[in-house]
Amino acid sequence: MEASADGWDLVLRSGRVIDPESGLDAVRDVAVAAGRIAAVGTGLTARVSGGDVDVAGQVVTAGFIDLHSHVSDLGGLRLQAMDGVTTALELEAGVTPVAQAYRRASDEGRPINYGFAASWALARMEAVAGLPPDASLGAFMARISDPAWQRPAEPAQVDALLARLADDLADGALGVGVLLGYAPAASPAEYLRVAGLAAEAGVATFTHARDLIEMVPATLADGAEEIVRAAGETGAHMHYCHVNSTSQRHIDRVLGLVARAQAAGSRVTTEAYPYGSGMTGIGAAFLAPERLGERGLTPSSLTYAPTAEQVASADRLRELRVTDPGGLVIIEMLSEDDPADRALLMRSLTFPGAVVASDAMPLTWTAPQADPQAWPLPPTAITHPRTAGTFSRALRMLTREGPLGLSEALAKCSLEPARLLQDRVPALRGKGRLRPGGDADIVVFDPATITDQASYRHSTRPAAGIRHVLVNGEFVVRDGDIVAGARPGGPVRAEPC
Repeated sequence: MEASADGWDLVLRSGRVIDPESGLDAVRDVAVAAGRIAAVGTGLTARVSGGDVDVAGQVVTAGFIDLHSHVSDLGGLRLQAMDGVTTALELEAGVTPVAQAYRRASDEGRPINYGFAASWALARMEAVAGLPPDASLGAFMARISDPAWQRPAEPAQVDALLARLADDLADGALGVGVLLGYAPAASPAEYLRVAGLAAEAGVATFTHARDLIEMVPATLADGAEEIVRAAGETGAHMHYCHVNSTSQRHIDRVLGLVARAQAAGSRVTTEAYPYGSGMTGIGAAFLAPERLGERGLTPSSLTYAPTAEQVASADRLRELRVTDPGGLVIIEMLSEDDPADRALLMRSLTFPGAVVASDAMPLTWTAPQADPQAWPLPPTAITHPRTAGTFSRALRMLTREGPLGLSEALAKCSLEPARLLQDRVPALRGKGRLRPGGDADIVVFDPATITDQASYRHSTRPAAGIRHVLVNGEFVVRDGDIVAGARPGGPVRAEPC
């Protein structure tokens, strides 16, 4: 398309425009008006002075959609924006009540788009343990080690938690997040009922799998087989969260099972992040000292984030689990320096249909929290490096160091996450593509230099190579830095059935 004279409010000129949906990969201009992509073509001109932005030599593509982000603090969201993320969704843990979470995010204002699944774990805490609902990850982390919510549920309690989830789905929840690995005594029958509810509502479940049988032979059900079984028996779309971290060195068996289920017609999807270490609350059931051996771990495999200490002993681990059960801990599971372990990560990322998702974590402070508006973040703010670098790292590994073309790798970051949800989420039909009429959620980056810079020692270093990020047509990153006052993020909701 060509145009001149009248022009638009903003034109990104002469970039390498890549749209994985249409296959476009060519030098083009991209015009933006009223929060939408107005045109893609040549000779486009902005109507306002300064509205033409030269992006020659840069890739211009759809902003990245993160299906697995636990970040709600401004500093963490800015790190994600600097990694090219324009939409960050809390789907694995979820929140309950979901309406409260949408109101809170709207009142606070966010630099990137947001959305939530309903939370099985929080609904279970309410129905089984009698704990008051609170729509935040912090509420879950504070109670992560409480055995009261993890015990087997009575039939009436299962009915109550399903009713809570149904209410959330009616309020626009994007699906049901199921932290099954944190409550291993929950029955497989309960999980099937949750999947059945999701199937009736036409939404997905987003599951942190139960233990694999190779790790815990006495588990109530093999975690991978349980997800596949639920898809087959209920017809639900079952999304397998961070398949790399819950499968570890059994990833080939798990991916083979998923592939067979897909071939049989079940809708099972997967996600992965490009790191060998995970992060969660130190009070998680599977981090009890007596259970570390199931995953080939020892206390020294854990680094307690608030003090940056490598846990020295089982006694110290027990102490931390009592005094700060929700305290974040880095868990070394696969060695990123070992070629065999790195190959396992690559197989998780390159599995057909797998999407990139970060499992981004909120900031932890090693000193009194700084001004929440502060940028750059002070060194007293720490997180997992995946919060700052997942998408940039994945693109480097998949393209410059790996087997995929740039368009194919970008699809795993934008188009495929949008397609995964769009049947019931109208907002995502306009995201994940770079086409006229779509939302102006756009990332501009240098394909030769895009990479992560965060490390386990310096976890809040923003990614490199990201030049500009627009959300709903407004810059949130410009010339490689945060636009301080930008809060254009909007809600992403499912369409109630």
